[in-house]
Order: sequence, then C-alpha cells, then structure tokens
Amino acid sequence: MERDDIIILLLAANLIVQAAFVVWLSRRFAAASTASGDRTASRGGAGKDVVIDSCALIDGRIMQIAKAGFLPGTIVIPERVLQELQLLADTADSYKRSRARYGLDTAKALQDALPGRVDIADDGLARNVPVDDAITQLARRRNACLYTTDYNLNKVASLKQVCVLNVNELAGALRPEHLPGETVTVKLVQKGEGRGQGIGYLEEGAMVVVDGGAALLGRTVEVRIDRMLQTEAGRMAFASLKKAAQKKRA
Repeated sequence: MERDDIIILLLAANLIVQAAFVVWLSRRFAAASTASGDRTASRGGAGKDVVIDSCALIDGRIMQIAKAGFLPGTIVIPERVLQELQLLADTADSYKRSRARYGLDTAKALQDALPGRVDIADDGLARNVPVDDAITQLARRRNACLYTTDYNLNKVASLKQVCVLNVNELAGALRPEHLPGETVTVKLVQKGEGRGQGIGYLEEGAMVVVDGGAALLGRTVEVRIDRMLQTEAGRMAFASLKKAAQKKRA
C-alpha cells in the first residue's frame, strides 16, 4: 500500500471517529433533556402557566393569591375574555356593568403588581368559537392550568384533561373544621326548608341549618353543631339551639 493511500485511510478513519463522537454526544444531550423534563413533571409542573377566565377576574381573589406567590408561572389573560368584560361593562344592567368593570380593574391590577408575568394572549381561533371552548383550547395548547370559579367550565375542562384551579375549592380546603358538639355563634337570617328551621352563616361562609331557629330570625344565637356535610356547593352544618340541646341532654 502506498504512502498516499495510508494517509487517506487515516483521514477517513478520523472522520468516522469524529462522526461517531458527535452522534454519541447528541444522544447524551437528548437523554439529559428527557431526564430533566421527567423531573419537572414529577414536581407537578412547577411554574406552570395559568389561563384565567372572566369569572376569575370578576371574583378578584386571584390578585391576592398571585401576590402571595402561589401562581409562579405566567398569568395568561385571553383577549376574548377582556372583550367579553368590555361588552358587559357597556351593558345597561348596572349589576353586570359594575362586575365587569371590577374584572377589568383586576386585570389591570395584575399587570401592575406582576410586571412581565401577565400575558394578554390571542387564542388564534375564529370569533364564532364560544369563549369557554376557546379558553379551554388555549390552556391545552400552552400546557397550562385553567383558573376559574365557573362550576360548569370547571367540569368540562376536567373532562377534557385540562388542569383546573378552582379558588372555591381552595377556600373550602382552608376553612376551619367544626366538629359535632362544638358551640358556635351565628346570626339567623332566613327560614330553612324544613319545619321550624332557621338559616345562618359562619364567618368563613359555611351555611348553618338550625333546628328551631325560624322563630329567632334576625337574632344572633349560640348553637351546637350536630353534624357537618360537604357538598359540591361548599360545606354546611346542621345545628341545634344551645339551650334546646342542653334540655335534650338533661
């Protein structure tokens, strides 16, 4: 074999080795990226974006939740949500108008409080697509969670495998537990459906159905918790007037 042929073979071998090294290195980077993605998924999607609807803006509690750091990702406000609020803000109904304006104020407050973290996004869909459908599709495309207080939208989005954050569920989880036998103070504000029942509300919003409370409407009374019940609408308690409960035990 001539000297030139040997040099050509050595150069070819060197190129093959370099190519093999590049392939090996690219595979290592791909494996590392996959492992990193798996670790992010195992942490539950830390820093995940949140798409919010008009109900969430009107509710307003997202402001304090975001400022407290519980929504670390980007807060996405779809353009059609702002358009929906604008239409409501121009309506003749004073109640709807005030709520819509409050929702727009919440959006502006989020922008001011969280600079660079609020994204006004175009969903890219036709105008005739219903707002709830557009919001759900946007959340799916961005692999984001949907933040809403709308019960029906919550259910539909969950069926479509979209992550949903419901502040009402969060509030319910944070409410203090009241155990049977515990005494609480409640103001009776209306009659219940059952005979002689009165209805009141605890400070955290839970409804209390008081046996024998219908005759004491407008008064603040001490009641004894008989049992607690968790419903889809929230937590409620059934109670007896404290004096009546004491007489029963005697």
